[in-house]
Amino acid sequence: MSNLKQAKSALISVFSKEGLAPIAKKLNDLGITIYSTGGTEKFIKDLGIEVIPVEDVTSYPSILGGRVKTLHPKVFGGILNRQDNESDVSEIEKFEIPQIDIVIVDLYPFEKTVASGASEQDIIEKIDIGGISLIRAAAKNFKDVICVSSVNDYQEFEGLLNEKNGETSLADRKRFAAKAFNISSHYDTAIFNYFNTDTEIPAYKESILTGKALRYGENPHQKGTFYGEFDELFDKLHGKELSYNNLLDVDAAVNLMNEFKGDAPTFAILKHNNACGLAQRDSIYQAYVDALAGDPVSAFGGILISNVEIDKATAEEIHKLFCEVVIAPSFSSEAEEILKGKKNRILLVQKETALPESQVRTCLNGVLVQDKDNITDAAENLTFATENKPSDKELSDMIFASKICKHTKSNTIVLAKNKQLFASGTGQTSRVDALRQSIEKANSFNFDLKGAVMASDAFFPFPDCVEIAGNAGISAVIQPGGSIKDKESIDYCSQNNIAMVLTGTRHFKH
Repeated sequence: MSNLKQAKSALISVFSKEGLAPIAKKLNDLGITIYSTGGTEKFIKDLGIEVIPVEDVTSYPSILGGRVKTLHPKVFGGILNRQDNESDVSEIEKFEIPQIDIVIVDLYPFEKTVASGASEQDIIEKIDIGGISLIRAAAKNFKDVICVSSVNDYQEFEGLLNEKNGETSLADRKRFAAKAFNISSHYDTAIFNYFNTDTEIPAYKESILTGKALRYGENPHQKGTFYGEFDELFDKLHGKELSYNNLLDVDAAVNLMNEFKGDAPTFAILKHNNACGLAQRDSIYQAYVDALAGDPVSAFGGILISNVEIDKATAEEIHKLFCEVVIAPSFSSEAEEILKGKKNRILLVQKETALPESQVRTCLNGVLVQDKDNITDAAENLTFATENKPSDKELSDMIFASKICKHTKSNTIVLAKNKQLFASGTGQTSRVDALRQSIEKANSFNFDLKGAVMASDAFFPFPDCVEIAGNAGISAVIQPGGSIKDKESIDYCSQNNIAMVLTGTRHFKH
């Protein structure tokens, strides 16, 4: 038997009617019988197209407030019968079941209803029963039936109708079946996650409907794909396609800059997911200049991000630097024109969109899931560990440094002064090494560490770090505390006129 099939009938039952009209008209032009229900039936009739109500097939009305419309053997028999099976063909004839060759269904908007903050009753009513059953039945019987399960596939299906005049190949039907099972599995995942919000059932389910193949992964010999709605977060104004590593850096930049949302103009430069420059000033121009001064060597090829609009003067300075990506809430028209002067430079306008509240990463033969670190150290939550209290300026610099520290690879030490990142010791196996690295780096760029502050992502197990910092000129320290030897570090600071505050919150970042 040829795998080409000419459709003679279609069942249409959709929630959203957008894009349906041209399909219904084409089906009618091809002489394909249309069966439908409720609002969809009215919509098609209003187009002047003849349609057979499903109730005429089942001899049963829509009941229970529309909860049961299509759940009937005469509907599902018409979809699930195997046209090359003599027994199925015989039963279809015996019970006067109409053959259904096309099923067009979209599901109640469950996710949108949840996201809208609707009541539980409204959400429950958006759990589709008949629609999901029609999709599964039609997709299962792809040998004979083509299933169109989403408004996103209407255009492709319309093209298929125009190209083949109602005929479909086995490959066509199987492709649409895969799309259908993608829709149904995503829908069930969303429902499960709604019911399992307290994770009482120890199961991990995640589903993302969109994906984009990247040129490669972290290295050229690795494949890479991004799954997600990038366009929900950014408007891309210019530049080449983002790479796997670009995306990781953009993620790190956005999460870091969220710490300074609504603050004075702040500019950050990141490399390999860590800030190599960051400053907060009265103007974004000066913030950029001082951020770049933090490490002009590492800034080459970096990711740049601002918490306010980038203006012409700032863009002219940025344009002197080779950088991969520039992110801002907006660009002035002059700034945009200047920055577009480099063909491959990626310009992103960040939208006001919430980021996920949990983090996921593969681990061994499974995944690790954790809540996002949403605690930002604030002055009102600090404990003053030493008798000598920090000045207001030192306190402000410590909060500034702790925000950077939170988003830097552990073990980390951050040195800052006057709302400017002097240096970080990042990703070290020893906190002493992280401190020494940061001091050496700050000195290499001629920063005066006298009166600078130090932030640590975790406690000091020994007093050696505060001793090294004190000898370098550090005047104040912010750290979580919690070591059994905290007192030794505190005593050293007290004896050497170094202020120490404790946050009580560790910020490991592995």
